[in-house]
Amino acid sequence: MITSIRNPLIKQIRKLHRPKGRREENLLLLEGTHLVETACEENCSLITLCYTEQWQTRYPQLWETVSQRVKRSELVSVEVLSSMTTTINPDGVVATAMFQPCSEGEITDFKLGLIIEKLQDPGNLGTIIRTAAATEIDGIWLSDDSVDIDHPKVLRASAGAWFRVPIFVSSDLKTVIKKYQENGVNIVATVPNATQTYWHLQLTKPTLILLGNEGSGLSKSLISLANELVSIPLAQGVESLNVAIATALMLYEAKRQQILKY
Repeated sequence: MITSIRNPLIKQIRKLHRPKGRREENLLLLEGTHLVETACEENCSLITLCYTEQWQTRYPQLWETVSQRVKRSELVSVEVLSSMTTTINPDGVVATAMFQPCSEGEITDFKLGLIIEKLQDPGNLGTIIRTAAATEIDGIWLSDDSVDIDHPKVLRASAGAWFRVPIFVSSDLKTVIKKYQENGVNIVATVPNATQTYWHLQLTKPTLILLGNEGSGLSKSLISLANELVSIPLAQGVESLNVAIATALMLYEAKRQQILKY
C-alpha cells in the first residue's frame, strides 16, 4: 500500500490537477467510480489505477476488470487517495487515461451540433456534454479561449458522457461554421433580442446551434454568420439563463421535433 503523498506516482498524478501537468503528460484524471467504469466501457487507454481497500471491497468485479486493463494498479491509503483528487469527498478510486482528441473525420451524416464561444465554467461544460449525449447530437465545437475540455470538473460534471460525445477545440470557429454552412447546414444563433423564439425553429434539418457565455453572449462576428436568430423567452427583469439550461432547452426541442417529425 502506498501511504506517502511524496511517492513519485502520487506526485505525478497530482500534477494532473493543473493544465500544464495534463499537457505535459497527455493524460486525463478520472475521479470516481462512475468515470472509471465508463472509461473502461468506452475502451479508453487506461494507464494507472489507484484505489483504497474500502473501494476494492465494494467494487470487486470492477476492480478486477480495470486492474487487468491498466498498466499499473496500486492500493493506496485513504489519505493518499484524498490528496490525489480535486473533490472534497472522493469515493475511493482515481485513474488516469490517455487523452485522445477527436477528429472531425469521425462525423458522418451530420444532423445537429453545438458551437460554444468563450465558455468559462467547467460545471456548465460538463452539463452541456451530458445533455448532448442524452440527445444524441453529432458534436460540440468549443472556442480555444474556453475552459479546458480535460478539466477534471468537466469530466465529473459530464457523468461519463465526456467519452460519448465528439468535442473539438477550435481557434477559428468562423471557418468551422462556414464549412458546414456551405454543405447546407442551417446556422442558428441564440441572441436575447431576436424576435423569433426557439420553438418556432425547424430543427429536423441539419443544424448548428451557436451559443455564447452568460456574460458577453455571442460575438458579433459569429452572429453575422447565422441564417436564423432566435431567443429564449424570459420574464421581465431576468437578463439571461445559465448557458447549460439554454442548451438543454434547444437540444430537447430538437429531440422533440425528431421524435414527432415536427
